[in-house]
Amino acid sequence: MGEILALVEARLRSAFGEPDARAAVTFVGAERVEVLRFTTDDLVRYATLGMSAQPMADPVAVLADPLRGPRAEVVLTVRAGRADTSAVLRPLAVVAASPQVEGVVLAAGNAMDVGEPLWPGAPFTSFLVAEPGGLVDDLLLPVPSDPVSFYPLLPMTPNEAAWKRVHGADALRSLWLTHPTDLRDPLRRGVTLP
Repeated sequence: MGEILALVEARLRSAFGEPDARAAVTFVGAERVEVLRFTTDDLVRYATLGMSAQPMADPVAVLADPLRGPRAEVVLTVRAGRADTSAVLRPLAVVAASPQVEGVVLAAGNAMDVGEPLWPGAPFTSFLVAEPGGLVDDLLLPVPSDPVSFYPLLPMTPNEAAWKRVHGADALRSLWLTHPTDLRDPLRRGVTLP
């Protein structure tokens, strides 16, 4: 487990540079999850470290395979200086612990609702899980282990999350593109729904 997390942290550092802060969160029944913060002049990126220590297992499987199965970490990117987003550490840790605690297998298109604002004053209470590979390339592990994928998280307002439940993730992404939406703006308003 420690070797995998060392490789994951090295991959994150190669993509974003040196982290300027890190915090650890532990939930009952789950391994410790760290959240690393990488800050540049205009962006703040938060990345989990610990979710990939174990493969995500099908919750109905009788026995979890300790090597095979998808592995993931999540990354959130917001514009720097627009809002104090430091409280997002706990919601990110909740998402990262969900495979261990709730048996969730993270995949692109999932909605991850934390039931409260992602940070004080945030209009968002959930994330849309985006396709991996755009920010950080998958990390290949020795066979037979599956690679670690790095999934971007896109904050959603409650109305956007409800619309996504009815129409699907692709329809919401299309709506965001149709009405140019800065998904990195921590203060953005929800997109106008048809």
